[in-house]
Amino acid sequence: MNRVMVIGVSAGVGKSTFARTLGKLVGIEVTHLDRLYWKPGWVEAPAEEFSASQREIVEQERWIIEGNYTSTIDIREPHADTVIYLELPLRVCLYRVVKRRIQYHGKTREDLTEGCPEKIDWAFIKFIVTTYRRRKKKMLERMRRYAIEGKTVHHLRSSEQIEGFLATFSNGT
Repeated sequence: MNRVMVIGVSAGVGKSTFARTLGKLVGIEVTHLDRLYWKPGWVEAPAEEFSASQREIVEQERWIIEGNYTSTIDIREPHADTVIYLELPLRVCLYRVVKRRIQYHGKTREDLTEGCPEKIDWAFIKFIVTTYRRRKKKMLERMRRYAIEGKTVHHLRSSEQIEGFLATFSNGT
């Protein structure tokens, strides 16, 4: 496990927290795609800049890249040896998105670029709700393909599975 993609079914599934914890446990630097994509004031990075920064990272010997951004996933896929897919129920994802908004009110999370204070709007909630099932289906197809390609795939479907996976590294096994 040297080149790891951490992806998830939805916002609020815990990709950033999981990747940060895993990175500390295994000693691999984590890149949060949100930090590369968003400039201060929630301004989108130019597409070529976003892609180029990922191309640079995937050439490194060891990395953990967290985030979906399927428009550029083809940059990361060929280089990854391990894919960790987090899939929690929709209600959990929604709860966590709202909780995160309250917890970080007026502040910027560490997985985002400074100057991007936590925000939420109905369009974002609607996006999560209306795309969840479709994204889940596409992700499952993607996980099957990754396994066929020989990548190590971890499909974690509950908080207990996520905690158990991380515990295997904290116990030194």
